[in-house]
Amino acid sequence: MPALTAAHILPIMMLFASNIFMTFAWYGHLSYKSSAIWLAIVASWSIALFEYMLAVPANRIGSAVYSTAELKTMQEVITLAVFAGFSVFWLKESLNWNHAIGFALIAAGAFFIFHAKG
Repeated sequence: MPALTAAHILPIMMLFASNIFMTFAWYGHLSYKSSAIWLAIVASWSIALFEYMLAVPANRIGSAVYSTAELKTMQEVITLAVFAGFSVFWLKESLNWNHAIGFALIAAGAFFIFHAKG
């Protein structure tokens, strides 16, 4: 097994952070539906700037050790994990068995992306 380097770990940490910003940018305004839509858009774009400031370098750094398919798969799995926590703790929505099965199937797909080297 190859040694883990900063290029292996740093992109994962940065993608987690970027997804937290992006999830708030996309869905955080749903807790403030009485605010004007233009305010939600401006706030969302402002938050999304930080997401891009993390995601772009995460992908640049990660491309030294991961393929683009692996980076995208990582990002999607991280997005689901962040979104699940966000929907439960921020939006106060529950996750059900069908969500768990759907997420598990996506995780199974991620397994194949990382382990089916051909």
